[in-house]
Amino acid sequence: MRPRKISRKSTGGDAVFEHGARMVGASVLVITGGVGVFLAWQAYPTLERYGWSFFTESDWAPDQDVIGIAAVLVGTVSVALVAMTFAFPLSVLMALYISEYSPPRFRSTLVALIDLMAAVPSIVYGLWGFFLIMPYAAELALWLQQNFGWVPFFQVENTNPDAAVWDTTRYVSSAFCAGIAVSMMVMPMACAVMRQVFSQTPQGEKEAALALGATRWGMITSVVLPFGRGGIIGGTMLGLGRALGETIAVVLIVSPAFEIKPRILEIGTSTVSSLIAGRFGEASTSQLSALLAAGFVLFVITLLVNTLAAIVVNRSRSGAGTDA
Repeated sequence: MRPRKISRKSTGGDAVFEHGARMVGASVLVITGGVGVFLAWQAYPTLERYGWSFFTESDWAPDQDVIGIAAVLVGTVSVALVAMTFAFPLSVLMALYISEYSPPRFRSTLVALIDLMAAVPSIVYGLWGFFLIMPYAAELALWLQQNFGWVPFFQVENTNPDAAVWDTTRYVSSAFCAGIAVSMMVMPMACAVMRQVFSQTPQGEKEAALALGATRWGMITSVVLPFGRGGIIGGTMLGLGRALGETIAVVLIVSPAFEIKPRILEIGTSTVSSLIAGRFGEASTSQLSALLAAGFVLFVITLLVNTLAAIVVNRSRSGAGTDA
């Protein structure tokens, strides 16, 4: 009796699912590539006309034929770094609490609340940051200048932080205030990635650490955190990718200023996304090309950050060989 020939080719429902999944994956690549090609095509006239000065010039004055994104790139990075400064520790601690400390009956509720935070519209966070957070952020900015003013990032020019009556208007509508609002928007995304990775830590390794006399925190630092290192890095970089492109909250909070400002506590800044949102409606054909060129630069930066995050997560030990 001849043995039955085994075929690796999918049949029936498996074949339908395989081809359907392949088509969905290909469509994502096509859409992303199409967006990149469109932006690059629209940005070409601006890049051809201004050359490298488009990246080194800080002013944005189309009426004077002066256009550059140096200032908005610095503002974009400043807001994103401030956001990640607040979002990173909150994301790690929240993910650890949900996966290791929270009672099982509350765990699903906490996960749902974190996911719900990610679904809140950007404009809600912007209004929340403008009306509620900004006054307290100004006081925190004043405290930072008083205690860490010797650091260039925490300096505010032409102000006396020790004055009896301090000028509140010099500390609002800054990259610092906008970064705090954006941090609440990127925290759910980063927390979700980290929590998923922490929950996949091999149970045997955790029990072995506890059996050897480690405390719960000792087990976390020696087993959970090393195992989830890739997830921590990947989740942080995914959050950074969103922080770089956040628009509405930044438009509502910051005061537009087209100058390179490394001092994050000072009033006024601008980001690439807020520049596009603020100038798109009144832009002429040439100005629209310049805005799309700025969008193309932001698209490339965000794509590189997210791609690097995916590579880090895939190459890490996180999720490999775990117990069910």
